[in-house]
Amino acid sequence: MATVVAPVPRAPSLLDSIWKGHLFLFDKEIQPAAHSDSTGVRLLAYAIVLEAFRAALNAADVLPIWFRAPLYLALALLAIHRGAGVAWRDIGFRRWRDWNHTEKSYFVQIVIIANVVFGSVFAAQLKAQLGGPDAASVIWLVFVPLLCLGFYQEVVYRGMLQTELVRRCGPAAGILIANVLYTFSPGHYDYFVSPRAVAVPMFAAVFAMGLVFAIVYRRSGNLWIVAVMHALGNAYIVTGGQRFH
Repeated sequence: MATVVAPVPRAPSLLDSIWKGHLFLFDKEIQPAAHSDSTGVRLLAYAIVLEAFRAALNAADVLPIWFRAPLYLALALLAIHRGAGVAWRDIGFRRWRDWNHTEKSYFVQIVIIANVVFGSVFAAQLKAQLGGPDAASVIWLVFVPLLCLGFYQEVVYRGMLQTELVRRCGPAAGILIANVLYTFSPGHYDYFVSPRAVAVPMFAAVFAMGLVFAIVYRRSGNLWIVAVMHALGNAYIVTGGQRFH
């Protein structure tokens, strides 16, 4: 009687790890959120409260961005872990040693690509901003706070809202609803009062970029990746004197 030997799965090569992330292939099984309905309700409620608080504080304009942005991020992380009772790893903030090869490769590539592309596009503006005696102030009072703001938005709209909406409504509907909420969130209020010729393409661009973040997060389960992508975009664009979200 012949013995059937099951094929041994091929370990991913370095070349596989380099290109797979760009096709949203992260070599892992997507795990559904395991928290309860009551925990999910708390996640949604905290997300609403956090964004209402951010909108109110932004409208009041009584605190500088270098104070507000880290505050928003700290409150969001506390709301998840202490308020809703969800571990940070369960929304995708996993330790580096728990990432697979594709995640690590994609993350490193994204950081390099973002710095090269944004650094080239905004070279003149960055030189003007960072070439003077106030360079340190620009970095610490603008660039770093905007990194925090990008992290905050991913924590709320992907980590909290998308996680819970996907659990309740399924992947397609959950991602779509969360991304629509992100597109028309308080962070983009400027576009509501902009001329239609400006507002429509900007909302479309925000939705498209948000959809990329949503898919990467869904496929990888890694919130660090999308948070860093968003953070770098925010930080470079605002430091370059452009609009940010």
